[in-house]
Amino acid sequence: MNNEIRVFCPATIANVSCGFDVLGLALDAVGDEMLVRKTKEKGIKITKLTGQDLPTETLENVAGVAGLAFLAASDYQGGFEIEIYKKIKAGSGIGSSAASSTGAVWAMNELTGRPFSALQLVKFAMEGERLASGVAHADNVAPALFGGFTLVRSYSPLDIVKINTPSELFATVIHPQIEVKTSDSRRILKTTISLEDGIKQWGNVGGLIAGLFTEDYDLIGRSLEDHIVEPIRSILIPGFDAVKQKAIETGALGCGISGSGPSIFALSKGEAMARKVAQAMTDVYEKIGIDYDVHVSKINTEGIKKL
Repeated sequence: MNNEIRVFCPATIANVSCGFDVLGLALDAVGDEMLVRKTKEKGIKITKLTGQDLPTETLENVAGVAGLAFLAASDYQGGFEIEIYKKIKAGSGIGSSAASSTGAVWAMNELTGRPFSALQLVKFAMEGERLASGVAHADNVAPALFGGFTLVRSYSPLDIVKINTPSELFATVIHPQIEVKTSDSRRILKTTISLEDGIKQWGNVGGLIAGLFTEDYDLIGRSLEDHIVEPIRSILIPGFDAVKQKAIETGALGCGISGSGPSIFALSKGEAMARKVAQAMTDVYEKIGIDYDVHVSKINTEGIKKL
């Protein structure tokens, strides 16, 4: 059995408009890399971290906290050293903390003979999310570990369902260079909703799931509507309404906030359309004068993988 492993940890889009805290998908074009090695000494050490200014203290790093959760449940008597090469910017809204959390526990599981299922690994990785945002949500870590689209059907008990990914579905993500902390963006949300809004949202979640399984792209597009979270969070993202309007006019199936923002995602049928949508989105920020990153990606149906 190998003593070290290098892995690719994909960026993810959470919520996917209508599925706050329950829907997510994994991206293929952007992600972190991690090197994890076994040690005889117990515990977790972050020995290297490049690309972002993040803490390397075990209890202050999401990979360290997730790794400790893994060790607490494992029979393995040693420890691990972790090197993290961040390609996903912290606070970008495309699962930076989830990539580190899931990459750590997936690699540890591989190095110890796969004692845990993907569902169990999600529970460990959720502890990293708890550190990052104050809430142990699974809508980013689930697609990173399962690949493709995932639905968190229940948190208690944890129940995750992998959803079919239509082959021609592509994602476009634009990240305006501002930071929106997940903890802050959760703080502004309402704790109650109207029955009318709830009915609309449940219909869209069901429609999106049905559209993904039947590969009905029009149904997918009609279902990418958020009546609860987006109206509140969008005020934190400069140019959001203009970007969404341009994406839809160009031909995107739908457009919304990626995770807690500030990244904005669009789903399109085919790579050519996804790239046209990317150009339309960038045109908006060029006019506003805000720097940005943009990614065009097929949906990653594999999730984390060995390099």
